[in-house]
Amino acid sequence: MPRYTPSEIEPRWQAYWEQNRTFATPESPGPTKRYVLDMFPYPSGEGLHVGHPEGYTATDIVSRFARMKGETVLHPMGFDAFGLPAEEHAIKTGEHPRIQTEKNIAEFTRQLKMLGFSYDWDRAIATTDPGYVRWTQWIFTVLYDTWFDPEQNKGRPISELPIPAEIAAAGETAIETYQAEFRLAYETEAPVNWCDALGTVLANEEVIDGKSERGGHPVRRLPLRQWMLRITAYAERLLSGLENLDWPGGIKTLQQDWIGRSTGAEVDFFIGKETDFADWKKSRAGKPMPTELAEDALRVYTTRPDTLFGATYMVVAPEHPAVDRLTTPAAAADVQKYRDAAAFKSERERTQGEREKTGVFTGSFAINPVNGKPVPIWIADYVMASYGTGAIMAVPAHDERDFEFARQFALPVIAVVDPPADLENREDILAGKACFAGTGLAINSGSFDGQETTQVKATVTQDLETAGLGKSAINYKLRDWLFSRQRFWGEPFPVLHEIDSDGKDTGRKRTVPTGDLPVQLPELADFRPHGRPEPMLEKADQSWLQVELDGKRYRRETNTMPQWAGSCWYFLRYIDPTNDTCLIDPDKERAWMPVDLYVGGAEHAVLHLLYSRFWHKVLFDRGHVHCDEPFQKLINQGMILGEAELTVFQTEAGAYVSPADVRRSEEGPTAPDGSPVHPVSVQDTDVEKQGDNLVLAAEPEIRVESRSFKMSKSRGNVVNPDVVVKEYGADSLRLYEMFMGPLEATKPWSMAGVGGVRNFLDRSWRMIVDKDAEQIELSAAITDKECTEAQNRQLHKTIRSVSEDIESLSFNTAIARMMEFVNFFTREKQRPRAAMQSFVLLLSPFAPHIAEELWEILGNKKTLAYEAWPEWDEAALIETTVEIPVQINGKVRTKLVVAADIKKEDLQAQVMELEKIQEATAGKQIVKTIVVPGRLVNIVVKG
Repeated sequence: MPRYTPSEIEPRWQAYWEQNRTFATPESPGPTKRYVLDMFPYPSGEGLHVGHPEGYTATDIVSRFARMKGETVLHPMGFDAFGLPAEEHAIKTGEHPRIQTEKNIAEFTRQLKMLGFSYDWDRAIATTDPGYVRWTQWIFTVLYDTWFDPEQNKGRPISELPIPAEIAAAGETAIETYQAEFRLAYETEAPVNWCDALGTVLANEEVIDGKSERGGHPVRRLPLRQWMLRITAYAERLLSGLENLDWPGGIKTLQQDWIGRSTGAEVDFFIGKETDFADWKKSRAGKPMPTELAEDALRVYTTRPDTLFGATYMVVAPEHPAVDRLTTPAAAADVQKYRDAAAFKSERERTQGEREKTGVFTGSFAINPVNGKPVPIWIADYVMASYGTGAIMAVPAHDERDFEFARQFALPVIAVVDPPADLENREDILAGKACFAGTGLAINSGSFDGQETTQVKATVTQDLETAGLGKSAINYKLRDWLFSRQRFWGEPFPVLHEIDSDGKDTGRKRTVPTGDLPVQLPELADFRPHGRPEPMLEKADQSWLQVELDGKRYRRETNTMPQWAGSCWYFLRYIDPTNDTCLIDPDKERAWMPVDLYVGGAEHAVLHLLYSRFWHKVLFDRGHVHCDEPFQKLINQGMILGEAELTVFQTEAGAYVSPADVRRSEEGPTAPDGSPVHPVSVQDTDVEKQGDNLVLAAEPEIRVESRSFKMSKSRGNVVNPDVVVKEYGADSLRLYEMFMGPLEATKPWSMAGVGGVRNFLDRSWRMIVDKDAEQIELSAAITDKECTEAQNRQLHKTIRSVSEDIESLSFNTAIARMMEFVNFFTREKQRPRAAMQSFVLLLSPFAPHIAEELWEILGNKKTLAYEAWPEWDEAALIETTVEIPVQINGKVRTKLVVAADIKKEDLQAQVMELEKIQEATAGKQIVKTIVVPGRLVNIVVKG
């Protein structure tokens, strides 16, 4: 019996595709192109688990479908290969990170090829490839050489930055210092998470409750020299650019929230004695608000200038530059202690809303500009130096965080917005016992009382501008991108710092010439952190660190780029992967960009997508790419969870026992007390939802434990695709991942489900292959005759459904339609070859190995990868005849095939002429005849 054997079929076709370069991308697209892209993986040592191929299978289906539709397809794969795990491995083993990385890439490649994905492997890249690093470094030099012109709303060469005459007169060093304030890539001191015990800087995600995730060591925030990218200059374009993208609404919202555009006002509070306030206010009147903040003022940004009358205190971040001058001698010790404690808290920890508020009084007061009243200035870590101005006016009656802080330290709460009359806790709000963040009518606000909040907001802002004490402002939550790491395994910066004859930094710098790129990582004796808060590359030999160029001496930059760098532009490298003369050939870029379909996990919804869009917009402004946005359509596949346990355990007394409390022995499972426990077999159909619990439908008193968790090594629920492929085949794995549910949904894994789709593939095989023959040959049911009307209708209905479902990425319903096709034709005694060939073509994007095999068995000599996709005939979908059941007193006696559009009276007449009906009604009274055209005829009789 010639069984369907994936273990033989799949490797043979994978070898065929590789040897014949079946999926090699044409050098230039045809009239219709489709660039289908996966978010490339990080090649970890654990290899793939079954969650990874979900998105890859979806893009592969689309790519195979598009080729068969006559489109030119670019469908590449690569590896995001720099990363912390490889460096951690190097620290533990002493083995160079590149060795382990390349092993992992080889394993990932083997697994991806095992699954039959139609990638163009000739274009495969890794971000660690020297040729790739070269152009990543080159893009950095473009960023360094660019400033953002707000008037033209675009990035321009730094050479085009207007230089004030007094700066130009001061010489080259002054000019370079001035340019540095505008460059998109710039140096500054920025706070980082430093762990003394580990001797390294940690990412925010590696810090939990002020301690390192690895080892639980204390982590403190301290300033280090860092490279930053001025992504904030592009905030408005990043926001407005979302409008025309075919992205999920939720992802757009996440990006909008991350950018966080808000409108409000910047306001200056006078720092000094109340008696001096009038003179200070007079000195500002009629003048624009100063650009630079004076030492006698504290500037805040607020979205609610209408609530200024309710500002009862101020808060500055512990890192605010004004803290030292605001702190009185009496408060100095407490302030320093508080700042030291804040240095050991991550930003995430500080901004948690439910955390108890802490703070310390500086001893200083500021004067509220709208009423002249003094307000105390506090330091609190819930205010971040990186947002707004790093200082806030606190209005506890109308801001939840301010209210919690005021209640904690017994500070005044004054309501200045009267909430709606029907609000349940309105009286508490007016009494300062509750917080209200909404809008209403102004109260306790001087001449503004009784006015609508929106009107007060506009008028107060205008009054402040006239007085020179404030101005309207747009603010963004988005911060400049901290772009450097104190690590070894990353791209070196192509930056040289000029040094004098004594080896001291002159403050001038330059980028490495393009011809000298890439800057390779130095050889190190070991990869252990040196224990100092400075970059790892400081350990490098002087022969690498120091460079002479154009008669001047330089010291190389020793920070490295973050892993994000390589993932910001990899989609461009796929188009022109071996170019060593420019970033990308302009003709090729124009032909292929933008990406038509980008599929990946929602965990990259913000940072990766935002960073990539930023880089692409800069490259667009500088003329290196032709489109402003890189990814036209985006889809986030859902997460595949570990397999759910669905088990019921009962003691002899009938009590439910959690599976976690059950241990198995040779005699069977027992409860913790040793009493026997009887497992009850449960099928999905036996279970129903009751509230938050799953229960047995037949015995609702017995609880069912059913949980699924994200696949992780620590939980032990990772499913290796090698195991699934060995048992069921790659086509079954691909088909099951698409059949589990909608692509975007979160779904639990089930091995039983894999077996179910394998049964479908077995039935598809038997529909075409003779199951009784000694060797593989066509089933005797396969005929060269044309389809019957019913067969033709089923065929074209399937073609239409599968075609439309692939275009809409509804793969689960497409598979369901193909299952219906197999069910229908398996019952047919004759199966037209043409219909079988069309079915195999429909199946091929989903299960390419078995499809290629069946295509060959059907007598075809070439791969089906570029065969024309079947077209459906609308006329074939129209039913010309219909089979009508004929009932007597509700019981079917016979059936009648008639024209689909037969008239009611004609249908009744034909029924009454049927011999069986005449016999059944003979001698009986026909009470009435019910005729439903296209559905049924029921004759009601008596006697």
